[in-house]
Amino acid sequence: MSKLLSPNAGPASLARRIVQQGRYETITMLRNGEQLILAIVLPLMALVGLVVTPLLDGLGGTRVDVATPGILALCAMSTAFTGQGIATGFDRRYGVLRFLSTTPLGRGGLIAGKILAVLVVLLLQVVVVGVIAGFLGWQPRLEAWPAGIGLLVLGAAAFTALGLLVAGTVRPEATLAITNLLWILLGALGGIVVPSERLPSAVQGIVQFLPSGALGQALRDAFLLGAVPFPAVLILLLWTVLAGAAAIRWFKWN
Repeated sequence: MSKLLSPNAGPASLARRIVQQGRYETITMLRNGEQLILAIVLPLMALVGLVVTPLLDGLGGTRVDVATPGILALCAMSTAFTGQGIATGFDRRYGVLRFLSTTPLGRGGLIAGKILAVLVVLLLQVVVVGVIAGFLGWQPRLEAWPAGIGLLVLGAAAFTALGLLVAGTVRPEATLAITNLLWILLGALGGIVVPSERLPSAVQGIVQFLPSGALGQALRDAFLLGAVPFPAVLILLLWTVLAGAAAIRWFKWN
């Protein structure tokens, strides 16, 4: 008789439930055409646009060398903040979150599954962007990758916390509007793609304290200079902790 039908077969472990939930969340994200455009198509268009224009000239490297770290940071924001925020907001609207939170998966397992899905999709984004950037001439140093991956994970944590905070406190329609608007504003003026030196003087002193500016600058320093700026890491940690604490305090499951 199948092991599944055996009276001695126990329930799945929490780790297995989290993996299964993460798998479901990942497949859902990858099947969503709008999220794929946000996660892959728009970052690649931005990469090509920055490589063929002189906007990033004179910043200590070739155009593709300066542009690619920022595009990787944009990918993290797209998936962790906008994509996951919108998905969670509508799951909340339709009662999916409330239902899953009462299953053996639990609220902690559900959040862990969402985080796992963000990391898997982010890995796919890094591979796709890295390959296209390689064709455009990007040749990052191998020793820069460990720091770069660590920063991307930290950035994804900060943006996931922010996305869950928005999704758990406002209506789904408002979540859709807020996350998309912030994606545009932070992508254009938040220091994530374009370094603060090339932004209007009115925002240069602000962007370094935003998660977008901190992640973008940290990744550029890691891949261009082989250094990890501690202030940027500290800012990302603070955003993660503060947004995470706020989400735990005010998140509404229904």
